[in-house]
Amino acid sequence: MGGEMKKTRLFMDTVVDIQVVAWKSKDQAEAQINRAFDAFRKVEQACSRFSLDSELMVACRQIGTPVPVSPFLFEPLKFALEIAEWTDGLFDPTVGKTMEEYGFNHHYLTRQSIQSPSADSVNYRDIVLNEQDRTLYLLKPLVIDLGAVAKGFAIDLAAHELKEFAGFLVNAGGDLYAGGTDESGNPWRIGIQHPEQKEQIIETIEISNEAICTSGSYERKSSKIADVHHLIHPKTKQSPNDWISCSVIAPFAMMADAISTASFLMGLDGGKLLIEQADLKGILITPSLQIVKVGDI
Repeated sequence: MGGEMKKTRLFMDTVVDIQVVAWKSKDQAEAQINRAFDAFRKVEQACSRFSLDSELMVACRQIGTPVPVSPFLFEPLKFALEIAEWTDGLFDPTVGKTMEEYGFNHHYLTRQSIQSPSADSVNYRDIVLNEQDRTLYLLKPLVIDLGAVAKGFAIDLAAHELKEFAGFLVNAGGDLYAGGTDESGNPWRIGIQHPEQKEQIIETIEISNEAICTSGSYERKSSKIADVHHLIHPKTKQSPNDWISCSVIAPFAMMADAISTASFLMGLDGGKLLIEQADLKGILITPSLQIVKVGDI
């Protein structure tokens, strides 16, 4: 049995680390890790808002007509719309045009910027998905942003490729899924980044066969508008700041990804309530660095 193998690649403007323990054959382990990385490539090609030729952006240019889409776009979009419905539109994947206008429109590799057409007033109800035909239908011009679900979806697909290992970690910039146990046979010990001291850990948790994703106001700031970061309230077009960091622990990463974003947008009381209603666990941090724990942690 091999010990530990770790590989790193860059996808979705994020350093992705994949680590496996207790592998039987080196070649087989490397092949499975490559398939896991491939999941990130496929989701990025499907869901990127920063590439004009991504499946998402091609579909966004076709208004008033059903567009057949792959599962790599359909599944995260369907989940995003379910969360939008559940939060009464506070979480809304049609914030893409606002994100573009605030300067979140540069491809991380090419630095090419995108400016897309959009109606003045849009919301998630302007997107119609047909489950039977697996088509996407836009009622008006808009830009879909799947930043709160696509990375989690890619992590889950990658984790599925690694499920045969006794232990594995798929870590995409701090959003991760921890499968099985670490090299010592213990649950994985995961550190949550300090919101103000980037190299420090503010809290540590132990998880096994669970995901943790964090949404933080310290991550990406607008280059154009003061006091705006990448988490934007779809109605006020402003960035809420009740929390500085929201981490959610869930059975799969796409859920942790979406609920951490939604809980951040819902503020002090709403954020905690949302995590409780979803029967998940959370570690929420206020701007004064007070730590609020939700659920049995």
